[in-house]
Amino acid sequence: MPDTDFDLVIIGGGINGAGIARDAQGRGLHVLLVEQDDLAQHTSSASTKLIHGGLRYLEHYEFRLVRKALQEREVLLRAAPHIIRPLRFVMPHDETMRPAWLIRIGLFLYDHLSKRELLPGSETVHLDRHPAGPPLLPRYRKGFVYSDGWVDDARMVVLNALDAYERGATIKTRVRCVGAERSHGKWRVRLRNSANNAETTVSARALINAAGPWVASLLQHELKVPSSHRLRLVKGSHIIVRKLFDHSYAYIFQNPDQRIIFAIPYAGEFTLIGTTDVEYIGDPAQVAIDESEVRYLCDMANRYFRKNIMPVDVVSTYAGVRPLLDDDANAAANVTRDYWLELNNDNGAPILSVFGGKITTYRRLAEEALALLLPTLGSHAKPWTAGAALPGGDISGGDFDRFLIASRVRYGWAPDGMLRRMAHAYGSRIDAILHNANTLSDLGKEIFPGFYEAELRYLREVEWARTADDILWRRSKLGLFASESQTAALQAYLESSSPLDAVIDESNERT
Repeated sequence: MPDTDFDLVIIGGGINGAGIARDAQGRGLHVLLVEQDDLAQHTSSASTKLIHGGLRYLEHYEFRLVRKALQEREVLLRAAPHIIRPLRFVMPHDETMRPAWLIRIGLFLYDHLSKRELLPGSETVHLDRHPAGPPLLPRYRKGFVYSDGWVDDARMVVLNALDAYERGATIKTRVRCVGAERSHGKWRVRLRNSANNAETTVSARALINAAGPWVASLLQHELKVPSSHRLRLVKGSHIIVRKLFDHSYAYIFQNPDQRIIFAIPYAGEFTLIGTTDVEYIGDPAQVAIDESEVRYLCDMANRYFRKNIMPVDVVSTYAGVRPLLDDDANAAANVTRDYWLELNNDNGAPILSVFGGKITTYRRLAEEALALLLPTLGSHAKPWTAGAALPGGDISGGDFDRFLIASRVRYGWAPDGMLRRMAHAYGSRIDAILHNANTLSDLGKEIFPGFYEAELRYLREVEWARTADDILWRRSKLGLFASESQTAALQAYLESSSPLDAVIDESNERT
């Protein structure tokens, strides 16, 4: 790290840290972001993949949070039409749960709390005449339909970091903050590289603690800064099964415990079901779904779907720890999803810590964080991200379908499934991978079906991918399709200096 003097050091490479880095660098600050693992490796890649207002938060009277999230839903749909897309949700009416009149009131508020230009409003439907009806048990005759958005959460983190980098920020993954102290009005920050344990010290006029589940422990142990706020760690787990329906709608199910779960079309061939809300104590890096959560999600889905699922039907799972602001709620599901920004400016070296938050409101959180922090640095730079596309999102009119058609014309030699996946992942940046190719062979070695050496090279050189998991689960969801031997071959290549052909051929011989 040749440069060791920064305006702002951000600790944490999740959605909040990456969003703040992008905004701050765009306002002219000299920014360093450090992440102890991979970008989005923890909470930010373990969401339900939704850009939403939070319909259920209305029951807790969190109107301000819902309105803010609904406003951001429109902003983000415009900024990243490749990784974010509209999704219609169907709520089958269970007469033993919330009454229909209450749901209609909630949906009316959801439609009108914020100006809505891109998404259709809610409606009541008869499930025996609706495409979402056949997969459901026959007792569900009426339903409610409303709009929200689906997002590739981990890619949104990467694209924010990439935008920050292209504007001049320094982004360092696998680098951990091991200590910091104030000195002469600045922070002296000690950083350790996980690859070789080498330490570097940098200076910063200000720190931002966006460490997610580690925000409180970082303040206490590494930074020695007191705090008046507490975190409540809540585990959210998901299961993935072979697809339970063929239409494009998602479902939101009400459950007897007053919670809700979603069932969402996922990666073309699967259904994503989640999430749980379980109090969590332990190392957030070691979080994992447990058997009771798998059974719970299967049981709740089976209350609605004709096709029953069992734990043996689960093809993949993931879990994350939500670092929620502790508001003394009696149940984990009721803890606020709003956030709090805590500024400490002792001795003229400010630190701002982020408690809580949700992926939908990350951009507003970044604006509010800088509104608090910049005056302490003598800066009055204005917000700019509300109308700015994320990398790859500069698609004419935000019309992804038209962009996909144009991509098919330009790259007619590419298999349609591969091209669609890459168009969603990279948007207009797809040209950076495909522009020199006229045939599949021009993309280099096929590592496994639909994934070639040219894309691997891009992910390593541009998007900070270092391991097979970085590539297969965070930069993409190709892990759902790759075999164990293919995954092992990819990891072996990433760890070796051998040519890719040799590693893959050796793996094929072993198989």
